[in-house]
Amino acid sequence: MRLLVVEDNDRMAALIADGLQRRGFVCDVALNLAQADDAMAGAQYDAIVLDLGLPDGDGIDWLAGRRKYHQMPPAIIQTARGALEDRITGLDAGADDYVVKPVEVDELAARIRALLRRPGVRTQPIIKVGALRFDTASRSASIADRKVDLSRREADLLELLMRRAGTVVRRDVIENALYSFNDPVTPNAVEAAVSRLRRKLEEAGVTGTLQTVRGVGYMLKDIPA
Repeated sequence: MRLLVVEDNDRMAALIADGLQRRGFVCDVALNLAQADDAMAGAQYDAIVLDLGLPDGDGIDWLAGRRKYHQMPPAIIQTARGALEDRITGLDAGADDYVVKPVEVDELAARIRALLRRPGVRTQPIIKVGALRFDTASRSASIADRKVDLSRREADLLELLMRRAGTVVRRDVIENALYSFNDPVTPNAVEAAVSRLRRKLEEAGVTGTLQTVRGVGYMLKDIPA
């Protein structure tokens, strides 16, 4: 899952992004609203973590405008403004959640996962495709109770494919989901990640389920129970 962290304090932004990445998210950082607009024009995000006091405007006004004129992913406001009136204003402006700084990264990550489980955004914290099971909170996978040892990026790839099991997922969609703007991405990065995941599934006893659709992308077929 790819997130956009909008935070003007570069040190704080880096800490938030690093903490969320350690918990299984791909993160881009925007230090102001102009950068946030540029980022959203170039990538698709599953959720936004939004500060309010930004150098080129107020996050409340930006969020309300984006909600009115653009399709927007879910947004969590993370701010030092903790008064009841501020929380009400933020939620009424279109925020899906509101947390007051300081907040532990574990709680922020849990709130994001809960947000993405809401109807119309995400479905269940445990995804199952036949015998394959993926826990989105612990980022762990198993096949018939046999653990599949995955790297963070392999886990992200598996989750994406499982959520769209039975359909072809294009290469550009996979690249957008797995890599932030700052990640070095080689021309064959997606192919290499798919190859590693396929090998690990085969080592766990599943063959032929992760298929390549030449010139288009990849598809995860059902895994017999």
